[in-house]
Amino acid sequence: MSISLLIADDHSLVREGLKQLIELEDDMVVVGQAADGVEALERIKKLKPDVVLLDINMPVMNGMETLKRIKTLNYKVKVIMLTIHNEVEYLVKTVDIGCDGYVLKDASSALLKEAIYAVYNGENFIQPALAPTLNSRLAAKSTSSEKLADLTRRELQVLKLVADGLFNKEIASRLKISERTVKNHISSIFKKIGVSDRTQAAVFAIKNDVVDI
Repeated sequence: MSISLLIADDHSLVREGLKQLIELEDDMVVVGQAADGVEALERIKKLKPDVVLLDINMPVMNGMETLKRIKTLNYKVKVIMLTIHNEVEYLVKTVDIGCDGYVLKDASSALLKEAIYAVYNGENFIQPALAPTLNSRLAAKSTSSEKLADLTRRELQVLKLVADGLFNKEIASRLKISERTVKNHISSIFKKIGVSDRTQAAVFAIKNDVVDI
């Protein structure tokens, strides 16, 4: 039984090159192509491929948004992000959303095929060179989550306002508490999240989605 694939990339040469490469395998077939995220979603719904190779940088709807929609719509397709981005932020975000694999475009054909087989068989596949970076980032994220969990509801409110750039007097007024109480909360927050000034606290808040940027 062949593994059916959809290739979503805004460059036709990339799509054609991948199609030729993939179809060298007797048990793989490319059933469709898409040039943007919206088209990819339409093709996935119609063609029901086993695996989609999804580029991050696409017009109309990018790869991350497309991945979110695939998950929201509960399409039963395995998703490999095939991208030029080796920055850990992209990797962490797509893993958070729920991609099944992450492979760089400069990877070998053997590695790509290994990734396709892996996700088709229900495994996750992160390009080996990127795995240590991902693991260290996820470990740091886990530690940050534990630090956040230590904060009281009031401390979280204060941290949000610190990240928004408010001074102690403004925070006190906003929350209808004394400046002294605000100072005590900030001291406690700094200790719990392991920072020494307001800027570091604000960066922590932004990185951990306490506030929107």
